[in-house]
Parts: sequence; C-alpha cells; structure tokens
Amino acid sequence: MKHALTFVLCLLFQIFVFGQEDAWVYFTDKENVAVSIANPASILSQKAINRKNAHGIAIDARDVPVNENYIAQLKLATGITIKAKSKWFNAVHVRGTETNIKNLLTTPPYAGFIDHIDFANKNISTNKSLKQKQPAKLETILTDFNYGTASNQIEMFHGNELHLNNFTGTGITIAVLDAGFPNVNTMSSFERLRNKGLLLDGYDFVNRDNDVYTNTVSNHGTLVLSTMAGYIENQYVGTAPDASYYLFITEDNLDENPVEESYWVEAAERADSLGVDIINTSLGYTTYNNTNYSYTNSDMNGQTAFITKGANIAFEKGLLLVNSAGNDGNKTWQIVGAPADSPNVLSIGAVDASGAYAAFSSKGSTIQPSQKPDVVAQGQGSILITENDVIAAASGTSFSSPILAGGIACLWQALPNKTNLEIMQLVRASASQYTTPDYFLGYGIPNLFEAYSQFLAVSSNTVDNQIKIFPNPVTNKLFISIPEEASLLNVLVSDLLGNQLFSTTISKKNNAIDVSALSQGIYIIIINTPNKTQTLKFIKQ
Repeated sequence: MKHALTFVLCLLFQIFVFGQEDAWVYFTDKENVAVSIANPASILSQKAINRKNAHGIAIDARDVPVNENYIAQLKLATGITIKAKSKWFNAVHVRGTETNIKNLLTTPPYAGFIDHIDFANKNISTNKSLKQKQPAKLETILTDFNYGTASNQIEMFHGNELHLNNFTGTGITIAVLDAGFPNVNTMSSFERLRNKGLLLDGYDFVNRDNDVYTNTVSNHGTLVLSTMAGYIENQYVGTAPDASYYLFITEDNLDENPVEESYWVEAAERADSLGVDIINTSLGYTTYNNTNYSYTNSDMNGQTAFITKGANIAFEKGLLLVNSAGNDGNKTWQIVGAPADSPNVLSIGAVDASGAYAAFSSKGSTIQPSQKPDVVAQGQGSILITENDVIAAASGTSFSSPILAGGIACLWQALPNKTNLEIMQLVRASASQYTTPDYFLGYGIPNLFEAYSQFLAVSSNTVDNQIKIFPNPVTNKLFISIPEEASLLNVLVSDLLGNQLFSTTISKKNNAIDVSALSQGIYIIIINTPNKTQTLKFIKQ
C-alpha cells in the first residue's frame, strides 16, 4: 500500500509539474526613461558610468529598470509565478498553465501593459528563443597535484609574463556566473582575496538571497573561481589574483529549465550596472528535461536562444563575455552551445597539457555565424582548488574558460583604453593558428604577452592624423583622404599583431580599398608616402 501511495503522489507531482509552462512576458514601456537617462547615477553605479563613458557606450532605455508596478500587478494574476526579470528585454520570466499565461493578454489590467508573450515550449510558441542547456560537467577530481603542474596552464598562453610585468588583474572587475560557491568566505585559499577587499559581493538569483556560500548543492563555482583568484603561498596562484570579483548563482542544479537563462540575463544586467568588465560563465544551454523546451543544433546560430540574445546586449553594453565551449565534443550534441554560440562571446575550448585537442571539448559548426570555438586553453587536467582547500585536478571547458578569462583580465589591465571588441580581437589574433582556424581549436592557443607587446609596437608608429580614413567602422569600401602634396600612396593592411593581409596602391582618383572579404574585427592600415608613414586602426563590421 505504501508503494502504491508513493506512485500516486509521484504521478500527481508529474501532472502538476508538466502542466506548468514557462514564458517570457514583455512589457510595453518603462517609467521615467528620459529622467533616468539624464541622471544615470540613479540607475547605474559610478564605475559602470565611467566604464561606459571610457569606451563610448551609450546609456539608453535598456539600462532603466523594469516597471515594478507592472510586476506587482502580475504577482496578483491567477496561477502566475514570476521567476526572473530583465531590464534589457523589459520582460519577466513567468511560470503557470498555458491558459493562465495566455489570459494575461486579454485580462485587465495586464493586457494594458503587456506587449507580447513568448512561450519556452516550442509546441506553443513559434518563437525560437527557447533553449536547451547543459552545464559543463566535471570529470573525476584527482588530488595530490602540486603547483608545478598548475604552472603549465598559465604559461601556455604566457599569462605569467603579464604577471612579471605587474599586470595581475588590478582594477579589472570579473563577475562569475555559476552554480555555487561553498566555503569561499572561509577558505584559506581565498584569504588574500578577502583581506584585500577584492571579493566584492554576491547574489543567488535562484533562491533570491545573498547566500552564495552555503545555499547550494554545487561546488562548481568555487572550483571555477579558484583558477582565477585562488592563492596559496608558494603552491598556487590563479591567473588574475588581483582582480575584483562578484559571485552570482544563476544555475539551478535541481532543475533543467529555461528560467536559468533568465537568471543569467538578470545577473548580467546587474553586472553591467555595477561596472563589471568581464563575465565568466562555465555553463552552456542546449537541451532541457522537458524536451519541448530544448534547442536543436540549428538554433545555435548566435541569435536564437534567450541567453544568447542577452549576451549580445551585454556585449553592446561594453562587457567582455568569456564562456566555456561545452563538453559535448564526443557526445551526440557535439557543437558549441548557448550563449557561447554568439559572435560577441569568446568561447573557450579545451586542450590537454601539451596543447592537443581534448576529445570532450565542443566543436564549431557551419551553423554558427562566426568561428567557434574562438580559442582554447588547458581544460584537461586543469589544476584548481576544491572547497576543502585541497589542490586538485579536474577536466572540462568549465576550467579552460576561467583560466583564460583571468589572463584576459591581466591583458585588459595592461591595455586599459581598449574596448571589449578590441581585446577580443587581440586575443584571437595572438593565437597559434589564427590564419588557419578549425572547428576543434578555433584560432588556437593565445599568446597574451605577444598580444600586449605587438600592440605597443604598432601603437608607437602612429604619427599625426593628416591622413584620414572613412567610414570607420566600415562594411565594404574604406576611403582614404590623400594630402595635396601626394599623388600615390602605398597602403598595407594587417591584423593587430602586424601580420600582413594585403597591400595596394591608391591615388586621388581611386582612393578606396575593398575590405569586404575581411572578417569582422579590428585591423591596422599602414599608409606610406614619400615623406612619412602613418598607422591607423579601422573596424570591419
């Protein structure tokens, strides 16, 4: 009888759970948009305002919070639960029956402020903003590794040379969006981080509280953070030990549901408002427990998944997004998942200690509009620190991503005037197979110190701006103004590391060069006249 009762209870639970649907409800407007934009300190931190101003990022209506009055009214709607909110999309993530959610469109007062609704269930909605998600899973953790092994993962991309030049992440703020951070507030491995005031804050978007240290069933975030911020004197140093960190829980290990994408977007919005520079995410979304919510390979096109669309806005806001490529390379799914499918996200694949492709690392595909993965770092046998303060090894792109994200933080500290796009392109251009990328290693293993050194060498050659180039950014033809005293100019175009791509000669009558064949990114144009050489940068859209 006990077993029969248990079966009935489980059946009722399943009926209840699967009777519920997830959807995004988009609002028509926001409150006080003009006033808020005119007074940005009312909606953003000063650090966020400074970062946007420094990089020419506009403060717009997307920075204004969602109308809380609308949310308060929705909470009173029959059978509706609000799970997350997004100011960038001016939307909330709701859960309820299909009927109750659809009723919002015709029932006052909700109908008056709801613009449209997208269901996560593909059988209900024709909108393809659904996803399937898959966090990067851990391999078996091994103990008894020493720091000598850990040195390989930073030396692989020459991050140690940035450290030797005092670029250790100082002044760069990183938000880690993950599953849980047990013991970070007490571990000796993070004592240096805490004592220097570099552990800024945290928030659990799943449980809606500030407890990111004990209110979790996962140690994943702690392991990820240790690769960047962990420090044990004479034994272990993370790749960005002097960066500042926010810790956000967006992953619900007890459920596989599209609401996790909404948690992520909400966390990214908060990161932007706090002035964060880099977001590291060691999560990926492809399939869900409810297959109606799952994505297909063709949805990994950089613009379909809700989380990917959120990542694209985050990039527009000036954030640099570093994301694990995924651990599906030897599984049925195989390809890079969301949000790493976006061209605006640096997707990090995995190699072993020798630089060889790790078989589990997710691959690129012709489906995706840009090269995926972007680059790789050591993700097989990565050295990290467990929640028990033990140096150990584990495998997964979950670790290649933060290992490299820390190095990129050091590079951005070294080149603080560069935009997120410029830093991303420098990382790609410095990689070992930049001219011959593939779907396994992408552009290859970066050399971040070479990226820094070569950029300085190029910058030192720049002289006055008598010669102008336009339009910039450019799509097809780049025009060059020629000084009166010159009749012909020799023009050379190269990438940011000085690798020559092509050269030509222009005249007053024919003063344009065709750059339509170049990939999206930042390039150097060197213009030679009889009297001088001028070096300028242009952006290819």
